[in-house]
Amino acid sequence: MARPERHFGTPSLPRFREHKDRQPKQANYAIIRESIMVSAPHSITGVETEAPLRSESSEPSVPAGRGALTGLRVLDFTQSLAGPYATQILADLGADVVKVETISVGDPTRGSGPWHPSDPNRRHSGYFHSVNRNKRSITLNLKDPASHEIVLDLIKDYDIIVENFRAGTMERLGLSYEELHACDERLIYAALRGFGDPRSGASPYADWPAYDVVAQAMGGICGVTGSDPQVPTKIGPGIGDIVPGMFLAIGILSAVVSRDRTGKGQFLDVAMVDSVLAISERIVYQRSFGQTIATGTGNHQPFMAPFGLYPASDGYVALCAANQSFFEVMCARLDAAELLEDPRFATSDARRGHRGELIAEMAGRTARMTKAQIMERLGGVVPFGPVYTMEEIAADPHFKARNMLPELAIDGIVEPVSVAGTPIKLSNTPGGVYTPGPDLGADTRDVLLAAGRSEEEIADLRARGVIG
Repeated sequence: MARPERHFGTPSLPRFREHKDRQPKQANYAIIRESIMVSAPHSITGVETEAPLRSESSEPSVPAGRGALTGLRVLDFTQSLAGPYATQILADLGADVVKVETISVGDPTRGSGPWHPSDPNRRHSGYFHSVNRNKRSITLNLKDPASHEIVLDLIKDYDIIVENFRAGTMERLGLSYEELHACDERLIYAALRGFGDPRSGASPYADWPAYDVVAQAMGGICGVTGSDPQVPTKIGPGIGDIVPGMFLAIGILSAVVSRDRTGKGQFLDVAMVDSVLAISERIVYQRSFGQTIATGTGNHQPFMAPFGLYPASDGYVALCAANQSFFEVMCARLDAAELLEDPRFATSDARRGHRGELIAEMAGRTARMTKAQIMERLGGVVPFGPVYTMEEIAADPHFKARNMLPELAIDGIVEPVSVAGTPIKLSNTPGGVYTPGPDLGADTRDVLLAAGRSEEEIADLRARGVIG
């Protein structure tokens, strides 16, 4: 059927796909799959394993019109972290994301924990809810060709399809970009893999599975992290997944703008390893411009000082004096005015040449004070911040004021639980965090009804094991 034209910047015309025969539901959210394109066997083979379910119904949760992406519709085949993080960004901003999961199994993060003490049956994984809020869920047996017909029906009403399987998986299912694009040239197809898709550049590692730590290692960031140049260090959070997810979300929105100009969708490819190298940009120009190979420099910036982490009597603080005026104020406030008279530290160039000595001098002074005492002296005056634990983050009024620890009410858990909020703050269309992650397959019936299937057809598909 012919689809209406959609224009991103023209209020008088519908921006995104019109959902046939119904008003758009409140925006919901989806998920992309984890770290690299590790093709989870259960997602294709239909292996039956027990997965924790959420008893609460998963209805679209963002109030109509609240998010900037209201009307944008995403069909999400991803799982784990990287992909779901990308689609969650879209969901938080108002897109309706429908997560496609396997029957009885679902996303592996459903069984990853941690679990609240009031949830002894382990029904609600914190990991799953953290990156799958605001989404809907349908379940399909992708090994059954009848499920492929369902996908072909659904893409008529969706703007974007997202997957993070290994290269070739969707081709084997008959759901490749080329096949889906032939059905609808406006469709945007987004793929996230460890080493990218051969369509954009055939990596010799294209068939390798990968996770966060692999992307961190091969993307160069481990080699410049840590205090010992001989011992690489993994960064704590899963940036090898999260950063590719962020780039994928940016790419998706770029493709939407392009489609609204040209009328054509396209294939989008983001590699996890490429993404980590992109944020490790310093090591590239250090090699090409500076003719040096960067190694771990610990908690301090390699070109400037003071610019790093310094000890306090009860922890650590971050101090940054990137220019002369900040350095002068910092010395005065820390009772270190004599350092200004020392020719080793008199200028930025001198401080760079005597970086190690200056770090030691500053550390000797900060170590005599608590974090709170240093904050009283430097907070708001020079770039400064205490190194926080999660407990300290929860107590700091900044994060409450910025709504960065929103609480979710989850059926079966006796108290609200927090997840990380969205840092994107829009004045007119703010979006936000509204609902927990969906029950496995909670929205299968509604989604198929909206796609034109009858109750009888849905019952037959369920009886045959095509849907959950």
